[in-house]
Amino acid sequence: MSDSTAGLRRKIGSAGDLQSVVRTMKALAASSIGQYEQSVRALADYTRTVELGLGACFRESAAPAAWGAPRKAEAADKISAVVFGSDQGLVGQFNDVVVDLAIKTLAALPGKPEVWAVGERAHARLADAGLPLTGLFVVPNSVKAIAPLVGQIQVETEARQAEGEAACLYVFHNRPQSGALYEPVGQRLLPLDAAWQQGLARVRWPTKNPPEVMCSDSTALRALIREYLYISLFRACAESLASENASRLAAMERADRNIDELLENLHGIFHRLRQSSIDEELFDVVSGYESLAK
Repeated sequence: MSDSTAGLRRKIGSAGDLQSVVRTMKALAASSIGQYEQSVRALADYTRTVELGLGACFRESAAPAAWGAPRKAEAADKISAVVFGSDQGLVGQFNDVVVDLAIKTLAALPGKPEVWAVGERAHARLADAGLPLTGLFVVPNSVKAIAPLVGQIQVETEARQAEGEAACLYVFHNRPQSGALYEPVGQRLLPLDAAWQQGLARVRWPTKNPPEVMCSDSTALRALIREYLYISLFRACAESLASENASRLAAMERADRNIDELLENLHGIFHRLRQSSIDEELFDVVSGYESLAK
């Protein structure tokens, strides 16, 4: 009986240690969600400034809807895509849902896709699906690491544009919802959407003094488009990281509840065994006393 109670003690201790680790991971995931969501909110003012500048350029540009179109006819059917996933586990269906959306969207397009994956797990899922993979990026582990990653992605995509090989650029990522939920979303960044450009061109300037585009229209427009792409990729990465931590937080909460149930069950068994051991000892004492009395 003592061996059984000793084994239960070890199990209870191991479960308690595991619960401490799970709760630590819960705290880290919860704090990470806050910093990534804050980084997305911090982009609002800068996004508004860039959009106002783009609107001013679109009003003066002769044919803004053609910006971002491929310069080579044979490149018109080439599509580039960036899929944001994760490098670590304990995230449930996080990688599956975003990769499934990317596969479904790219399969419906007439072009030939070439895909960059952010995260080894998303990279493996895309490779299993047979998509042609161009590169793999490491998932950032903090807000400060997002900007260098976005810079690397922009260097790759701009190199394709400089060679006249870029036709379309898509980005796929998970976007956080209320609670610990998220949803996969996809967005076409290039070529620029004509309706979106027209909408920005109709936005009124916030002051009475109309803006004047310095240098040439194309130079200013390209600089602003580069900033627009930076903002879009930064937001996609930050939202993906927030969703990843939300998924991990939900997984840790489920694990915490399961460990609580396990500990309650183990404590119940331990107390029953201990009470049974005490009852047996008392029975032996009473039996011995009665034997001596006779």
